[in-house]
Amino acid sequence: MNLRLGTRGSALATAQSGQFADAVVAAAATGGAEAAVELVKVTTKGDIDRGSLVGLSQTGVFVTALREALLAGECDFIVHSLKDVPTQPYPGLEVVAIPEREDPRDALCTDGRTLAELPEGAAIGTGSPRRAAQLLAVRPDLDVQPLRGNVDTRLSRIGDGLDGVVLAAAGLNRLGRGDDATEPLSVEDMVPAPGQGALAIEIREDAPDELRALLATLDHAPTRAAVTAEREALRVLDAGCAAPVAAHATVSGGRLTLHTRVIGHDGTLALNERNSGVLAEAAAIGRSSGFSLLGRGAERLMGRA
Repeated sequence: MNLRLGTRGSALATAQSGQFADAVVAAAATGGAEAAVELVKVTTKGDIDRGSLVGLSQTGVFVTALREALLAGECDFIVHSLKDVPTQPYPGLEVVAIPEREDPRDALCTDGRTLAELPEGAAIGTGSPRRAAQLLAVRPDLDVQPLRGNVDTRLSRIGDGLDGVVLAAAGLNRLGRGDDATEPLSVEDMVPAPGQGALAIEIREDAPDELRALLATLDHAPTRAAVTAEREALRVLDAGCAAPVAAHATVSGGRLTLHTRVIGHDGTLALNERNSGVLAEAAAIGRSSGFSLLGRGAERLMGRA
């Protein structure tokens, strides 16, 4: 079976797509078949636009071009960072697999100093309003500055106008650069983005049964349940990448626990909701969390009221 995997062309995207391609080949071999996977690089608007994510009109800025390439038949399946994927289904496509999640935490990268050790007024770069708000909640004195670019570009700013940057631990790990993380940030202080650390594998609804069955073997049920809860909360809140909304679910002993947070942009006020239940109730847990936060005034914190 010769397959084409659509991916962004960034180092991180090709690294995680390449790792998944290897997993597909291995899964085929386990089933007694042979598969070869070619990476098809697709340029997205997010690769061209180096401005801040704040104010962009389209959620899922890194996703649309990949989906269009898949629908056009330029590739057979695509790999997304799940945190970039809008919560609404996309006509003609379906998520066939969510592999086991990488580390969902955010990581502080500095010259070796932890968040507590940074001096007053230290400059920290991030392109995420969620990260910016939670940094300010912990350290109101910080000078949080907007930052975009690939991982190398962001890390190069340490000591060049910035005292540190915050990146996803999963991305660093997938690039083999986990040692660049000075301090993984606690999921209590820095609640991750919904779906952070997870991948979504998408196919056309009319994909061949052989391809669908092969990719489905790489689905990880606990990860799927966790991210389903997180993304349902996000969907109910109707929040995109420009909103300071965070959600992190854990799975243990057949039960799921979800922590959802909506935080003001300046970090001075936050709403937290914690819900739990059995795995089969993942979507309901997420919806309950989202509606509860709306009832407690989340829209005001998100700037919509």
